[in-house]
Amino acid sequence: MIHKEGKIWVASVLVVYLISIYYLNFTKSPLYFPITIITTAIVLLIINFFRNPDRSIEQKNEKFIFAPADGKVVVIEEVEENEFFKDRRIQVSIFMNPLNVHVNRYPISGIVTYSKYHAGKYLVAWDPKASSENERTTVVIKNDRGQEILLRQIAGALARRICCYAKIQDKAVQGDDFGFIKFGSRVDLFLPIGTKINVKIDQKVFGNGVVIAELT
Repeated sequence: MIHKEGKIWVASVLVVYLISIYYLNFTKSPLYFPITIITTAIVLLIINFFRNPDRSIEQKNEKFIFAPADGKVVVIEEVEENEFFKDRRIQVSIFMNPLNVHVNRYPISGIVTYSKYHAGKYLVAWDPKASSENERTTVVIKNDRGQEILLRQIAGALARRICCYAKIQDKAVQGDDFGFIKFGSRVDLFLPIGTKINVKIDQKVFGNGVVIAELT
């Protein structure tokens, strides 16, 4: 399935691809085969980037924090969260390379209590300053037990648009899409101190497929 953010991209690329291949074939161009190979690869990469696999969570659990994105865990540390909580939190960061699924999903169910977009720089996503200086969107979700977690979508060096659908007072359903980051990025989670972390640095995770932490 193609994510809604990619349908125009995929359709446009396919139209250009078909027209160019038809023209090169019609004119018997000697460039037909090399250009066909290159453009086919580009089409496949675009389709791969905007794919949205169906990963429904069979058994939702209010204590489980599912991975909100595909990628590799690059940060697990206790930090000061200065935008919303203004206290110490456990930060877990997932880096998404261009081949990963770039759909972002709600890791828990609850109510969206905060949602804010920040314009910013486009440092490489693994730069520690990216979390506070890059283009980003911050979303906070409060579960039925009154516990809050913060999600931050961060644009990378290639990304130029963050899509976030979460609005204050929206009902967040664990596993549902809440956003998409186009062409590279990172997602940070800020969790309460004492949260049990189930992942390690450099571990690969999959949105809705890995329980990265458990609330106590």
